[in-house]
Amino acid sequence: MQRLYLIGNFKEEYKMKAIDMKELVVAMKELEEERGIKKDYLLESLEIALVTAYKKNFDSADNVKVVIDRETGETHVYSSKMVVEAAKDECFEISLEAAKKISKKYEIGDVVDIEIVPKNFGRIAAQTAKQVVVQKIREAERDIVYTEFNDKKGEIVTGIIQKTDGNAIVLDLGKLEGIMPIKEQIPTENYKVNDKIRGYVLEVERGIKGNPQVIVSRSHPDFVRRLFEFEIPEIYEGLIEIKNISRDAGSRSKVAVYSTDENIDPVGSCVGQKGIRIQNIINELNGEKIDVIEWDEDPAVFIAAALLPAQVLAVDVKEEEKFAQVIVPDDQLSLAIGKSGQNARLAARLTNWKIDIKSESQFRKMLEEAQNDDVEETELDDAE
Repeated sequence: MQRLYLIGNFKEEYKMKAIDMKELVVAMKELEEERGIKKDYLLESLEIALVTAYKKNFDSADNVKVVIDRETGETHVYSSKMVVEAAKDECFEISLEAAKKISKKYEIGDVVDIEIVPKNFGRIAAQTAKQVVVQKIREAERDIVYTEFNDKKGEIVTGIIQKTDGNAIVLDLGKLEGIMPIKEQIPTENYKVNDKIRGYVLEVERGIKGNPQVIVSRSHPDFVRRLFEFEIPEIYEGLIEIKNISRDAGSRSKVAVYSTDENIDPVGSCVGQKGIRIQNIINELNGEKIDVIEWDEDPAVFIAAALLPAQVLAVDVKEEEKFAQVIVPDDQLSLAIGKSGQNARLAARLTNWKIDIKSESQFRKMLEEAQNDDVEETELDDAE
């Protein structure tokens, strides 16, 4: 309301007449208290603008300055002049004799501010104040909103879909718009105007003309992380830690959890009684499957768990290469690899290990071939 009050006054009450600076300062104080827009910031900007306006309208030199009293709003225009023995350029210099008449303290080299009262400056001040204050209020409001949303980076916000054009989704976040680019959308979701959705604040940028722009994501793995923090009190309280997340948005996610408290079952706590906790997250993600896996410092144990729902017979790890050979029952091979390799791919991302999966029969065949190769090499050596 204060912004409307100020703009209204400038456009109506102060149109083509001297500005009431005292009333302006009062309004600025109210803005500072209610909106956080600093009065000094506005007044300093106005002083700079008034100097520019004065120079433009009065063809003045660069030694003019404008000072606005912070309490009363009284506006003074000064011409700054250097004290010299005998002034040659009266625009920039003042003689020592003339300076002494103003104050006996002045010496050669000092600068004297001599107040000037330009004709019709009140009208110029009114026009300038109207333009500058409205502009600075808008800039300050943009800065406040930017700071507010920048502090929300990494958090979840709720918005209403304003526009869908097949690419970016435009969201109404209250104080500003949010943009959800196509790569940040969940491919399986259908977005409609006026739908209320939640998203993860991925980035806050300065858009055109300095307007803040919030980039929102529903496909980012940290969106799942934040949902877990909302639904699982033990995660929010730090009793359970999310070690890593791998995700194919809209299809499947794998979440590795861990607790240092032996009395806490990290997987059971996340799933909840009868799966109620995890179901709330699945519902938010419109049916995306979620595998909750217990993290283990033993890479072999962790890799076996990461390949769930497949059963694993053995894991052979090569620490230096971060490579794991995994053996599964014949009937579990397709499950371990997953459709289009998804399960194996997500497990590799989750563990940060390269994983090669073989069925039991494939592994036995490899062993037999390796043994036959050894026999042939031995016979060849004997023959030689």
